[in-house]
Amino acid sequence: MRRWNLVCSSLLLCVIKKKGFDRRRTGESFVVSKMGGNQASASGSDVKSGDMVFEPILEEGVFRFDCSADDRNAAFPSHSFVNQKNRETPLLTTKGKPSFIPTFECAHGQQIVNIELPAGTTFYGTGEVSGQLERTGKRVFTWNTDAWGYGSGTTSLYQSHPWVLAVLPDGEALGVLADTTRRCEIDLRKESSIRFCAPSSFPVITFGPLPLPVDVLASFSRAVGTVFMPPKWSLGYQQCRWSYDSDARVREIARTFREKGIPCDVIWMDIDYMDEFRCFTFDKERFSNPQSLVKDLHDTGFKAIWMLDPGIKQEDGYFVHDSGTEKDIWTQTADGRPFVGDVWPGPCVFPDFTQSKARLWWSNLVKDFTEYGVDGIWNDMNEPAVFKTVTKTMPESNVHRGDAELGGCQSHAHYHNVYGMLMARSTYEGMMLANRSKRPFVLTRAGYVGSQRYAATWTGDNLSTWEHLHMSISMVLQLGISGQPLAGPDIGGFAGNATPKLFGRWMGVGAMFPFCRGHSEKGTSDHEPWSFGEECEEVCRLALRRRYRLLPHIYTLFYLAHTKGIPVATPTFFIDSKDPKLRAIENSFMLGSLLIYASTMHDHGVNQLQHTLPEGIWMSFDFDDSHPDLPALYLQGGSIIPVGHPHQHAGEADPSDDLSILIALDENGKAQGVLYEDDGDGYEYTEGGYLLTTYVAELQSSVVTIRVSKSEGLWKRPKRRLHVHLLLGRGAMLDAYGVDGDVIQITMPSEAEVSDLVSASHKKFTSRLETARQIPDVEKVSEGKGVELSRTPVELKSGDWVLKVVPWIGGRILSMEHIPSGTQWLHSRVDIDGYEEYSGMEYRSAGCSEEYSVIDRDLEQAGEVESLSLEGDVGGGLVIERMISLPKDDPKVVQINSSIVARSVGAGSGGFSRLVCLRVHPTFSLFHPTESYVSFVSVDGSKHDCWPTSSEQSYEGDLRPNGEWMLVDKCLGVALVNKFDVSQVYKCLIHWGTGTVNLELWSEDRPVSKKSPLTISHNYEVRGV
Repeated sequence: MRRWNLVCSSLLLCVIKKKGFDRRRTGESFVVSKMGGNQASASGSDVKSGDMVFEPILEEGVFRFDCSADDRNAAFPSHSFVNQKNRETPLLTTKGKPSFIPTFECAHGQQIVNIELPAGTTFYGTGEVSGQLERTGKRVFTWNTDAWGYGSGTTSLYQSHPWVLAVLPDGEALGVLADTTRRCEIDLRKESSIRFCAPSSFPVITFGPLPLPVDVLASFSRAVGTVFMPPKWSLGYQQCRWSYDSDARVREIARTFREKGIPCDVIWMDIDYMDEFRCFTFDKERFSNPQSLVKDLHDTGFKAIWMLDPGIKQEDGYFVHDSGTEKDIWTQTADGRPFVGDVWPGPCVFPDFTQSKARLWWSNLVKDFTEYGVDGIWNDMNEPAVFKTVTKTMPESNVHRGDAELGGCQSHAHYHNVYGMLMARSTYEGMMLANRSKRPFVLTRAGYVGSQRYAATWTGDNLSTWEHLHMSISMVLQLGISGQPLAGPDIGGFAGNATPKLFGRWMGVGAMFPFCRGHSEKGTSDHEPWSFGEECEEVCRLALRRRYRLLPHIYTLFYLAHTKGIPVATPTFFIDSKDPKLRAIENSFMLGSLLIYASTMHDHGVNQLQHTLPEGIWMSFDFDDSHPDLPALYLQGGSIIPVGHPHQHAGEADPSDDLSILIALDENGKAQGVLYEDDGDGYEYTEGGYLLTTYVAELQSSVVTIRVSKSEGLWKRPKRRLHVHLLLGRGAMLDAYGVDGDVIQITMPSEAEVSDLVSASHKKFTSRLETARQIPDVEKVSEGKGVELSRTPVELKSGDWVLKVVPWIGGRILSMEHIPSGTQWLHSRVDIDGYEEYSGMEYRSAGCSEEYSVIDRDLEQAGEVESLSLEGDVGGGLVIERMISLPKDDPKVVQINSSIVARSVGAGSGGFSRLVCLRVHPTFSLFHPTESYVSFVSVDGSKHDCWPTSSEQSYEGDLRPNGEWMLVDKCLGVALVNKFDVSQVYKCLIHWGTGTVNLELWSEDRPVSKKSPLTISHNYEVRGV
């Protein structure tokens, strides 16, 4: 109670001090216009459930819903809306009513909103989420989390987007936004139903239904803002590493790109450029002259991007710390002191970006920092991540003395999800201060709805696995669906060693993503395009040359995204949202009218797949570069796209260069497309300094006429040659040349001649695929320094569970996903954590990292059990045997039987081994660390509820759990129950980590013989609580 009083006192003091505080926060009356909808029988603060009341806002088809008029008054300001007045002001010019009215229930400080939609509705969006594209049946929690090595079932990643796109059975679409910054549960497990749950009270905004999903996203963008217009160079390929440890290494990387003819625009500097991780500083030996480094990079066509984290080293004499302390801009603890948390530099303080004075202070630091030649800034660790704490972040009781228009003085629980966005905003504004003739480029890890106004993003610390390659497509698309089009993954995977085939395949599809960057972590093998052999290098070169050819098209798409809110990359089903067979396709996507069809399967190149395409005309083509590891390209009938030269960097392009356009006629013999051009940087385009050209083509009397139908902007059309490629099918095309702006005509050959051209082109295409130099299919990388992850884990799936096991790294269970609850319980860094077992009492003793052999994999056809038997040599004639099974007669259970067995213990020892202990060491994720605890009844009957207040607790003798203990998540209302034979377990140990907990079972410590193994049999199941 004392802690809560401190929080309340600090917040109250903050409110009193804050001038101009929004009166909605203090309970004063606030005039609300007449609202529609059916209210529950009670009103105001007594309302517990009922239909939400609504008002039309913003534009036709957009409605705001609240639990009551009083709740509307009490709602916090919006961080998602670009203009808060648009959310607060009713639209008086419409008489329309919403097609679907949400219901609500308020209890225990939580507001639960339900929206029932027609059967057959499918769901998408929910922001940065892993796993499948279609979100139907899934549940996530919006709580920005440092989620290194996340899996397909991880429920909270680095960004929060409480937003759902619902596609109705007839193809129309509805968008739903829960406009709250607080932790929010998005539950889509009930068929055709959306459920939001977050602390009271918050409004819900609906967009539509509208005829097409893209219509909904355009309307959504008019509320939350469009993506900033990126500088053209930022759409080129970008190379990163944690870390290029010196300016000499950076120069070597840049030189190698140019020598090998692999296109690249940007080199990134991770935290090791800093002086002992102090932000806004440079290491005096390894990066002694950053201006000279940047000049050398600029001279060869590269830009330089540098990392800045929010954690500021707490150190007197460090100019950033001293100036922040002087200005009193640090986030505070509940008792009013600056909060101190450990990050890379050690003890750190954190700017309170909810205050305008803190944002201005940071912006001025950024402004000064750019004088070193900084072209862009990378905001990392800004969830904010904090080390050595169970929650992985700062306490929710911390206090932010926010500006009134942002919500005033509130706890960190209120501002946590927007901390990263506010930091990105401050960085963006700092770059604007530095040079208003240049467009800022900021990359942020953490974000919220509206972050696209300030920064690009990437999908965080992914893994070098085929699963993560496959997920990267859906993750990029989900971010685009949620308003953030400038997104991409770490190509090749951040953690672990990619194999040549995995890296080449990933580069093939990654080169088509809106944001295109390769990145990898310390301790792994090199992950540059030339690091995996000549065959992979050539595939990477082809992939990136493709990207640069398509850069005029991609840049045009970003102009449309910036001005109209039209997404850059969209799911294939956007072409025909009425076609249900397209809605779950995950290995293809659209870049405007260009369809990218990729293979994310280890054993199949793209030419070995059956391509599922939308109805209509789809013309395949390439740039004489087809390869089994590159995606197939299709242009939709009725489309024209611009194509450029495969330059080494974007700065090589000149408006007077030859321009090419690709044309695919529709069934009526017509096509249309646009090309946007400007300086590639700066803001002259906002004053008309651009050229937007609409090209049309039409077939009449066997002649295709190509002309400019419309031009916008003050730019004069450059004098350049126009190269027209008229696609005929299967890669065949007709070529024509003329002057851009003039009418160009192509006479169509006869049907027989077209057939011959198509046939010849297809033979050439087939030959190219057959003769392409294949990337070697090797499982391990030579001279690998890190863990190789790209081998396919063994999957066990039955009943309520899906398990993934990697026998080659300690027989580790990587993931343990409970399907009914949508929870993935294991936290694994692949080479550590997850479920592992040791042969001694020492942490990470033999057994946790050795390669295990698969003795038996049994899937009984009779439906009795799915099981996996493993065996690992732990030395001294001993092995650990493990049987993992999913019994069909008890589908709720995961059963694990493990033993340390003597196989060949010498006779000189009497047949007995060294002292050994079977130590079961699972590492479980805490989905809600402050709402999780371990509960059990001990052998002596005493009740124990163990909260994460201390790092470790152990129980022996009669204090051991009496054969059962459980990890409870109060927020989810579920518990992971671990049952075991208490006669086999000598000690039980609980260890609380950063967002994790270990529930360990220890056998006794003794020698074993062939007749006296050490055994622990136990199982897991999930229960409701």
